Amino acid sequence: MKEVLQKLQAIQSELKAPKGQYNSYSGFYYRSCEDILEALKPIAAKNKCTVYLTDDITMIGDRFYVKATVTITDLESGESLTNTGYAREELTKKGMDGSQITGTASSYARKYALNGMFMIDDTKDADTNEYRTQTTATEPATEADITCPKCGKPVKGGKKQ
Repeated sequence: MKEVLQKLQAIQSELKAPKGQYNSYSGFYYRSCEDILEALKPIAAKNKCTVYLTDDITMIGDRFYVKATVTITDLESGESLTNTGYAREELTKKGMDGSQITGTASSYARKYALNGMFMIDDTKDADTNEYRTQTTATEPATEADITCPKCGKPVKGGKKQ
């Protein structure tokens, strides 16, 4: 187990997966699963490791979840490690059919399985409400940040108090 752990540590220390994607609808930067994999592949190859992802559909309570498992294998010793991530499928999502809903959940679950395995810093992930609350409190307000407390609509030209 020592060999794969040493290689995992080397990969973790070198891997950089910046948030290079922008969601213009919600106004935040993020990284996709594909972004992580693109950055990871050459580093894994250099360290003589392979990484692969699998998905399972799991029922927890009365809801379906996608369980993504990331496995890293040391090609020299044959040792492997795994990590999992879960994402719940929405019952419905406007403009999406069932396969698109499952695909979205798969992408999220895989991203978080990869984040856990490779220690990708997402403590303030832009696609969470916690992040939005934290950044709204610390960043200067823009016109889009200022809303009417009664109706919730943006206030044009308003100033945050």
